Amino acid sequence: MDLLVLLSKLSEGMLKTVEIFVLTLIISLPLGLIVSMGRMSKNFLLRNFIKLYISIMRGTPLMLQLMVVYFGPYYIFGIHMPRSYRFVAVIIGFSLNYAAYFAEIYRGGIESMDIGQYEAAKLLGYNRIQTFVRIILPQVIKRILPSVTNEVITLVKDTSLAYVISFSEMFKQAKAIAAARSDMIPFVAAGIFYYIFNLIVATVMEKVEKKLDYYK
Repeated sequence: MDLLVLLSKLSEGMLKTVEIFVLTLIISLPLGLIVSMGRMSKNFLLRNFIKLYISIMRGTPLMLQLMVVYFGPYYIFGIHMPRSYRFVAVIIGFSLNYAAYFAEIYRGGIESMDIGQYEAAKLLGYNRIQTFVRIILPQVIKRILPSVTNEVITLVKDTSLAYVISFSEMFKQAKAIAAARSDMIPFVAAGIFYYIFNLIVATVMEKVEKKLDYYK
């Protein structure tokens, strides 16, 4: 099997990996902001429920969470899910996990803001939502960007965990090809892909960070 054939066989897994990455970010970034608001809520029950959720998501392996989301409907409720649910389970598992991490990053950024900015905005006639959206959030995004970048880079590598529920992303494809070939070349090719993917992500995030330098 020459290099072109190998890359052709890995391409399907590459696309699935990118799909997991993109959909997870699209869902988990805004969800994380919502969760962080619940985490800082004055409502005792809501605040502690969100705190428990974050603790579970951060304190248990993502691999285990994927298995619970995928196998849970059958073993807990006796519901037989269609084959298409495999991909849905991957996205749900990844999104819930990363939303918890992003929520704590958001919370740290929001709580680091000077209270004087809220008071000044109130004097200028801004309500709480306007203050947060127009004044606080842009500064928070700038402050948390390095931490978000680290999580996004980790996400690229974590996509390989989808193999645990037999979803055919990059790593599972490479593993199958390596078993058929009895060599390590597919793993090397997959490793190069993950590295290039992370390099692109890091470069893009660095450019975004530079564009936000005016908040210094």
